[in-house]
Parts: sequence; C-alpha cells; structure tokens
Amino acid sequence: MSQFQVSIDIGGTFTDCVVSDGARLAVVKAPSTPPAFEQGFMDALGLAARAFGCDLDDFLARTQRIVHGTTVATNALVEGRAGRVGLICTAGHPDVLTLREAPRKRAFDWRLDYPKPFVPRSRTFEVRGRIDARGNEIAPLAEDDVRAAVDHFKRCPVDAIAVCLLWSVADPAHERRVGEIVRDLWPSVPVTLSHALNPIPREYRRTIASAIDASLHGIVPAYLGRLENAVRDAGFAGTLLVANCQGGMMTVGEIAARPIHAVMSGPTLAPIAALALSDEPDIVVIDMGGTTFDVSAIRARSLIRTTEAPIVNDLLGLPKIDVRSVGAGGGSIAWVDSGGLLRVGPVSAGADPGPAAYGRGGTRPTVTDANLVLGLLDPAYFLGGRLPLDAQAAHRAVATVADALGLEVAEAAYAIHVTSNENMIAAIEDITVNEGIDPRESFLVAGGGATACHIGEMARALGIARFMVPGVAAGLSAFGGLVTDIRGEETATLHTSDRHFALDAVNPTLASLRERAEHFLERAGVPVAERRYEYAFQARYKYQSWEIEAVFEPGDGGLGAGDVPALSAAFHDMHERIHTIREDDGEVEFTTWTVRAIGTGSAIEAGPAATQAGGRLPERGTREVYLGEERAFRALPAYDGNAPAAGAEVAGPALIDSDTTTILLLAGQRARTDAHGNFHIFPDENG
Repeated sequence: MSQFQVSIDIGGTFTDCVVSDGARLAVVKAPSTPPAFEQGFMDALGLAARAFGCDLDDFLARTQRIVHGTTVATNALVEGRAGRVGLICTAGHPDVLTLREAPRKRAFDWRLDYPKPFVPRSRTFEVRGRIDARGNEIAPLAEDDVRAAVDHFKRCPVDAIAVCLLWSVADPAHERRVGEIVRDLWPSVPVTLSHALNPIPREYRRTIASAIDASLHGIVPAYLGRLENAVRDAGFAGTLLVANCQGGMMTVGEIAARPIHAVMSGPTLAPIAALALSDEPDIVVIDMGGTTFDVSAIRARSLIRTTEAPIVNDLLGLPKIDVRSVGAGGGSIAWVDSGGLLRVGPVSAGADPGPAAYGRGGTRPTVTDANLVLGLLDPAYFLGGRLPLDAQAAHRAVATVADALGLEVAEAAYAIHVTSNENMIAAIEDITVNEGIDPRESFLVAGGGATACHIGEMARALGIARFMVPGVAAGLSAFGGLVTDIRGEETATLHTSDRHFALDAVNPTLASLRERAEHFLERAGVPVAERRYEYAFQARYKYQSWEIEAVFEPGDGGLGAGDVPALSAAFHDMHERIHTIREDDGEVEFTTWTVRAIGTGSAIEAGPAATQAGGRLPERGTREVYLGEERAFRALPAYDGNAPAAGAEVAGPALIDSDTTTILLLAGQRARTDAHGNFHIFPDENG
C-alpha cells in the first residue's frame, strides 16, 4: 500500500497542499482560516485525502512525513502582534535598536519618519560589566543590576526577555550568567541569549535577531503545539517538520526553541522547488499568492543568501534565502488615489472576505475580480469547480474603479491587470537588474495559482523568451517542501587574517561547529548516510566595513597552512562576482565561521524530464477574453491542462485551464508539456 509525503504552505488567502504517493503528485487548495490557521491546515489534509480516494484517518495513517511552511511568525511581526520584549544590554549601550546601522538605503528620503525601535527604551535595561573584543573581562558582571532588570520587567510587564551584551561572541560567560539569574527569578519567562542564537560580531543584527526571536516565543510554539495536537489526534504518527528561512526544514522542537527561523520561511521553498523542476543554471523564480508576490533568483544552480532581509522597519538579523516580496497578489485591492491614479495593493482582501467574486461579502475590486471580468478565469471552473465565482459581483466591484477613472468596466479591469503586472515586474527588476543580473539571460519559473494569467505579458515586457509554468505551480512553495532537505547551521565568531592566520584557533572552532551540526541532525533523526555538511566564512578586505560570504571545504584533518591561500582565493572570487573587482594582494580578514548541517533524504525526486514528441491537450471550447493589444474581447480556444500528455503543444493566443491555475498564452508564444506535466513556453517560430 502506497505511503504519502505531504507539504502544506499556508498563505494569506489559500492553504496549499502538495501530496506525493511515489507515483503521482496532487495539488489541492483550501481557504486559509485566520487566526486559527490550523483549521485550514486540517481542511487541506481532508481535500488531499479525497484526491487519493481515501478518508482522512486512512490518509494520515499512511502519511510518513508532513512539511509545513507557515506565515504565523511573519504575520505576527508585520501586524504588530508579537510579544512584548524586555532587552538586557551592556551599560552605556541602550540605543542599539534605535540607531540600527544608520540608513544605508534611502538615506536622503526626508519623507520617512524615523522608525521606532523594536524594543522601546522603557523596556530596555542596562547592566554593568564588560567583556572586550578578545574575550577578556574588563569589569565583572553586576548581578544586582540583572535582578533589578527582572523586577522592572515584571512591572512592565513583558512576555519574553532578550539578552545581548557586548562581545558575548568572544566570551559568553556574562550573558550565560544573566540567563541563569533570569531563569532563577522568573522561570516561566522565555529568554533568548544572543550568543546562542546568532553569534556574529555586529551588535545591531545580533540584538535585533534576539529581540525578534524572544517576541515570537509566545506565538510560534503555541501555534505549532495546536497544529501538532490536531494532526496527532486525527491519527498522524509520522514526522512533522517546519520550513525555516534557510530554505530547509527543522523539527517542531527546533523551531519552537528558535522561532525566528520560521520568519519569512514559506517563500524560501519556491526557489528550492525551481531547482528541482529545472536544470537551467540561471533562474528567476516568481510566486504570486493571494496576498503577496515573491521573487527570488538562482545563479549557477546556487541559491542566493542574504543577511539584509528586512522585516517591517528592521533587519531580520539572520542570513536567509534572498526572496523579495511586494503586495501584489490575486487578492490585492485596486483603488484610485487622491490624484486620480490607479493603485493595486499592498492591502489585500485576504481569505475573509476575499475578492468580491468569492461571494463571501467582499465588495472591493481585486486582481482576481479583474481577471474574471477580462474572461481569463472560468467562473464555473475555479479550483476545478469547487469554488464557483460570482461574475456579477466581480463586475460590480471593478465598476467602482471604472467610474472613478471614467472608463468602461473591461478597460478598468485591464488597467488593474496591467498595473498589477507592473508592480510584479518592478519586483523582478529589483532582484535582477538592480543586482547586476540581466533577466533576459535567465529562465523564468512561475508559481502561484494566479501567476499564469500574468506571466506571458510580464515575460514579454522583461524580454524573457523562455519560461515554465510547472504542473504544481499553484503549490510551488509547498512542492519545495517535498524536495528540500533538513537544514540547520551553527556559527561562531573568530577574527583572523590570511597574513597571520590562527590555525590553532580556527580548527578547534570548526570542529566544535561540526560537532554541534552533527547533534542537530541526530535530534532530527537523520541517518548518518544522509548527512552532509557545508562550510562557509564571512570575510572582508582590511579596512572594509562589510563582509561577504564564501564557501570552502576543509580536509578530514581540518585546515592546514597550505589551505589559507585557497580560502583567500575563494574570497577574492566571490568579491569579484558581487562587486566586479578584486584585490589579490589585499589582506583578507575572516570574521565568522559557519557549518551547515544538511539531511539529504528528500521525500521525492522531481528532476527535469526530456521533452517528448506527440500528445494533445483536450479542448474545452472557447472563452471570450479581453486582449489588451486589441482592446476588445475575442473568442480564444481553451484547453484542459490537467494531466497533460508529454509533448503536447498549444500555440497562442489561447487559454490552458487546470484545476488550480489558468495559463494565458499570447500571440507568438507556444507551450509544450514535458513528462512531468510542466508547461514550457517559448517563442512560436510560426507565430
């Protein structure tokens, strides 16, 4: 009897579920159910069971693993619902979260109000005691100050405490002692110690990461507890894993202990999915959900990581897969500003009430409503007919924009459609053109249920000739959960340079990090044969302010003196790749060392399949579609895109409908299916 592997990604509008039984994949979508997201989670499992012809009890009994991508942590921060944090810091340094790192971007935008610190001064408490950059104790810890801090926080009150002392990464003794005192005096309050969470030398990033982590301790563990209880009570006895922001998975216990790793984690699975679906070296990955549009890039088959990930007015403080998001989803609301200009987003209709077309009480026009008015969506076949759309309600909603702009309703709908496209194109350009990448040289992988209605026009505007709409496009991030690895990383700060490389200190540091990484995989239950480790360092040229990351591979006995030039060369190569210049004779300073633990036993393999000849897509008749180039409705042929035969081809203009997405092919574009049910779109030589 077949066993199931399940991945569920909860979005602002829909909860996506992708299931594999080893022979086929199924994608189902259930409405998200904020704030009780676990209900939407269970609803999606019920639909998945139905898709495989069994009841929920039998389905869960045969499910080996569930991977979950959640927005609970991200939403709590964005919506200001995170817990109240008390910050304990070194005396004389209470303003780290206020000063940040100075506004290196948009420095001269006088319209910006100075953002409030994540933890206000009223909940910041200074304690005396000092460790220097070499780990020497300059002044002993004033333990009475710590006790006074706990008394103060009890009166505030706070929900959690973050501790970040100067140079705790060099010697964490003071920080550990603060943690011990807090736990003795207030055992029930969660405490995050910065040296244990994010041991890097940059004070702001270490502090903000600790504060964010502390603020989520009352939210993420509680949610995961409710979720785990729900699936266990329903009969699931397998492994439950949660996506992290590094593009991998962690156990529920690991995420609950360090909930910051769940922030912005779901979207990081989309580029993982793209790597599995395509063998192209350079890929732009887009994922349009109900609320946001996420975009990422892959270069030379490598994921791009960033330490600059913003969350509201702060940085996340931890490295993560570089995914940029804008408020441009199917539920994004269209409106006309005071100057008479059409805007789309960032506010979304969400899951409740959702777009007007959903018939749940929504009245404001959204991108989904506009696409329905344009004829791009079949109102009787949305989600395979499970959610019929109200075309009249969509027409009434879009008419409010049409009246404000003095346009016909169809023209207003197309204006909403195009404006949404421009918002998404700007996001793509931000991660490509603004980072020195030519999007025309990239392959585009489109995810999200709504994206395929827009991708043809966006690709044409960007000059991208070839792109893919995967068969699992509507659950691209969820599919990424099926093919990703268990991932965790251990980091330590150790400053040295290639001129005076401290082998006697670096090797013990790497050995300690490797041991901790091994323990992480042991706790996750990863067999030894499926364990892999990656090594990286942060480095800079002497007198530079900012580090960049490069990877390396030490020998079985660690690093030797002969390996130092290779470390420097790896840095020079990466510096040239990022900044286009290098200084081979320049002194390289190494600041931070990382060992990444990877459990490589993925649930399924979904490598690229060679395109075959032959096959046809069944016809579904025609549909009247408003085409922008012609500014008129035109009858377009519609085809059934469910379980397509390999090698089937369709020439545009045409529509390809499946249960979870609709592809709009423009004139001059041709689609061909591969053996995995993915649609490859390329220029039509006959068009």
